[in-house]
Amino acid sequence: MDLIPIRVESYAGYKADESPRFFYWDNIRFEIKEIADRWYQGYIDSEELAANYFKVITTDDKFYLLKHELESDQWYLLIKGEMMNVLP
Repeated sequence: MDLIPIRVESYAGYKADESPRFFYWDNIRFEIKEIADRWYQGYIDSEELAANYFKVITTDDKFYLLKHELESDQWYLLIKGEMMNVLP
């Protein structure tokens, strides 16, 4: 899986960046219609950072996987290497 840095606009409920609403990749705005799944990954005594993951459906009915690294507050789009040639 490749991590592509993206910019995200999030809904902030009782905590910051509670859930993504839009993401921007390569100057293209993707509106999120639905969060199909979400999970948290955290490790103790590990080099991997704690992160929230979101499987989202955009308004054009495509699925994307987003990662939000909590410590750095950085968002990423996760894609398989072969998908790099077909996405914007």
